Amino acid sequence: MALSVFRTLYARLALGLFLLLVIVGGLFTVLSLYSVREYTAAVNQELNRDLASNLVSDRNLVTDGKLNRNALKELFNLYMTINPSIEIYLLDREGRILSYSADPDKIKRNRVSLAPIQTLLSDPTAYPLPGDDPRSHDRRKVFSVTPVPSDVNPSGYLYVVLRGEEYDTAESMVHSDRLLQMGAGALAVSLFVGLLAGLVFFRLLTRRLSRLTERVESFEAGDADVVVAQTPDRVPVRGDDIDYLTERFDQMARRIAAQLDLLKDKDHQRRQLVAQVSHDLRTPLASIQGYLEALQLKQADLSPTERGRFLKVALAETHRLGRLVDELFELAALEAREKQPAPEPCMIAELVHDVVQKHQPEAERAAVSLEIVGADAVMVNADIAMTERILDNLISNAIGHAPADSRVTLAVERSDGGACIAVTDAGPGIDADDLEHLFEPFYQASGAARTGHAGLGLAIAQRMAELQKGRISVQNGASAGAEFRVWLPGQ
Repeated sequence: MALSVFRTLYARLALGLFLLLVIVGGLFTVLSLYSVREYTAAVNQELNRDLASNLVSDRNLVTDGKLNRNALKELFNLYMTINPSIEIYLLDREGRILSYSADPDKIKRNRVSLAPIQTLLSDPTAYPLPGDDPRSHDRRKVFSVTPVPSDVNPSGYLYVVLRGEEYDTAESMVHSDRLLQMGAGALAVSLFVGLLAGLVFFRLLTRRLSRLTERVESFEAGDADVVVAQTPDRVPVRGDDIDYLTERFDQMARRIAAQLDLLKDKDHQRRQLVAQVSHDLRTPLASIQGYLEALQLKQADLSPTERGRFLKVALAETHRLGRLVDELFELAALEAREKQPAPEPCMIAELVHDVVQKHQPEAERAAVSLEIVGADAVMVNADIAMTERILDNLISNAIGHAPADSRVTLAVERSDGGACIAVTDAGPGIDADDLEHLFEPFYQASGAARTGHAGLGLAIAQRMAELQKGRISVQNGASAGAEFRVWLPGQ
């Protein structure tokens, strides 16, 4: 449990923030100490810029144009007692140390560099400007300097180190004790406040991610309906990346849930289809098998007329079985979109006339009059073979359901930027409960006579119309019969 907690984004952000604050605090401390040291050195050098010249004038170090050695010795002894933080050195013009106030055993150099001395004398504002520390081979410290015995005729320099060994000792004690304690306390308080503010901010930031993670886990566990119920349709928000991610997940969840429902519905339809196909295939197969077995068992007892009748029925059932299989393959190809239309401009009225002429013999056998009552000259963009297949199905159905001595009419008219083809019969019409299911595969309207078809024709016609960006609708006529209307887009 503890391990999983540290794997969360919030824990990692908190750890990262802590490490970042420690690093920043450490760098701030180092830079602050360095800045304080440089600032103190600059202030010290500025305040004591004229210390060397004041010592010369105040202590009467120059008498009759010459350096008074006795007064210089007294100066060394006095300032070692009064102000032990400074160290005074007498240099010649080459920078060699001639005399000093420090402990002789601690002097490491016998000369100092003249470059910083000359720079400071030419530009007194060039601070902080460190010079060589005679007590170290490599250490440099701020200083004050003046030519002696005078600026006009110098024979050397009075070189005053402002932060001598005693100052370093006192500073080290303060830094190692009180200053470090104060700095550590200030750093600790700053880190605590910064860490606390960061944790609160990260908590507010990751709270939405935590909720989104819970919903993703619920969705993964199979509670898709619950997740979708918690994410109603809404206008996409304009927020940060988390809001954008949440909105996209909500859309994805709704889409996946809809696809799951569609898959369930398709699976239910597939099961019904398999059951219906099995039933419709079993019927002609059983009929064929029964008549063939009768021919085999009673061949010697049957008259030529009876044998011919049995063979005729068996052959008709094979034709029926062949049509059913062809329609099944055709519907499967349309559902899988393996069969795509090839639209081309055509005059739809001419195609209707051709199809009507093809079905005239069938209408005559059924004692039905097949007529075209109106044909507007409309150009459509359609697949001719698919459109002909649609009309074949509608006209055959209309002839099959129309009573003898009635008529089936076709009309072509302009509609919604395209053409509408109306096929109307004078049959008994369609029950209101059957209208919405009429284009479902294997659906047979209640009370309708069996025509030898499996109920796939209208489903195939609807798929073909939709592939051409058209549509089919059905309604009962004003007086009697049914009216099918096919709309195709115009050129």
